[in-house]
Amino acid sequence: MFREATRRDPGHRRTWVCLLDGNAHQIDRVNAEAKAKARSVTVAIVIDLIHVLEYLWGAAWCLYPKGEPAAEAWVRQQGRWLLAGKLDKVLAGLATHAAGLPRSGRAGVDKATRYLTNLRPYLDYKTALASGWPIATGIIEGACRYLVKDRMDITGARWCLDTAEAVLKLRALISNGDFDEYWAYHTTQEHQRNHTTRYANGIIPVP
Repeated sequence: MFREATRRDPGHRRTWVCLLDGNAHQIDRVNAEAKAKARSVTVAIVIDLIHVLEYLWGAAWCLYPKGEPAAEAWVRQQGRWLLAGKLDKVLAGLATHAAGLPRSGRAGVDKATRYLTNLRPYLDYKTALASGWPIATGIIEGACRYLVKDRMDITGARWCLDTAEAVLKLRALISNGDFDEYWAYHTTQEHQRNHTTRYANGIIPVP
């Protein structure tokens, strides 16, 4: 991942953002690679908001009966506070709820509290939104499904790495509306490679 990012932005002129689900090993690896002497790049890690909401839903079912509409309203409010940069308010509310619950019925609240507390440095959604960064991987996963799975994962399909790469590149060009420009470039380069470079001093032999 870092090799590809370096290839695209060798001068580190762009902002590097990495979306993760909160896995500690992944976070450690991203930070280690970013600090590696060969790279020394700053990477903003953002925890996928959808994963955070899953933990908040786990806490909600400790506070409300299953299927209770008020649970959805509660989760929505916590999510809004997180997006506004009010993590401390969310944690304070969870602590208040935990104090009023029996230990046997607060597992979801405790789990959400640990998750949010441990990942505090990577939950700055206010800054992410203001900077135009993605805060969830849904758009990325959707693009991968459309670009890759819808084309490659069809009945009877068999691919080797080279042919799959070629098909995906063409699919990406077509999807992005860049195929015509690419094809004009391709034919020009092919003519240059197969013909123009073989004619000495620009002289074209006539049979």
